[in-house]
Amino acid sequence: MNLTLVIFIIAAYLVGSLSFAVIVSRAMGLADPRSYGSNNPGATNVLRSGNKKAAALTLLGDALKGWVAVFAAQQLAPVFGLGANPIFDYTIAAVALAVTIGHMWPVFFSFKGGKGVATAAGILLALNLWLGLATLGIWLFVAKGLKISSLSAICAAIAAPFLCWYFLPVPAYIAAVIAISILLIVRHKQNIIGLLSGKEGKIGQ
Repeated sequence: MNLTLVIFIIAAYLVGSLSFAVIVSRAMGLADPRSYGSNNPGATNVLRSGNKKAAALTLLGDALKGWVAVFAAQQLAPVFGLGANPIFDYTIAAVALAVTIGHMWPVFFSFKGGKGVATAAGILLALNLWLGLATLGIWLFVAKGLKISSLSAICAAIAAPFLCWYFLPVPAYIAAVIAISILLIVRHKQNIIGLLSGKEGKIGQ
């Protein structure tokens, strides 16, 4: 594997490892989000603290790191000799997957990370604006109708590969989006159990 590509992947993983739920909570003097509610370091769980500002900052930070990792790779890949296809597409796809894995298993926080919803949204927006907006639209539609964050995320994750095929029909990107969607759904295992048993909480509870 190209050494420069390896460096890009490692850098993306480290960016993903910045868990904004924990960082923001510590900065604002709140309890560690891994210690209450769903124990998930994500915006939805931070909202359970009652601090909407902290939840919003967490959401923004997690989405932004996904966007920044992919956008930076798109700009820097040609500079470091990774601009020719298909290596460019493989590089961006690998970075997208690496930042997701970093968020879910962050090296800076004992490998206890979030479920990747906001980070995935940032990634998709960076890959293709319409892909990102369409996926967010599905999340919002389900969330507005059913008020269940996990179900919204799962529906969006299922739709994302099909939307990628429509808006960005590049094999490397489709493969990366499929992998990210599978990881996101797997990370929602307990939520799926809750949904099936009718015990899954709603947004704001």
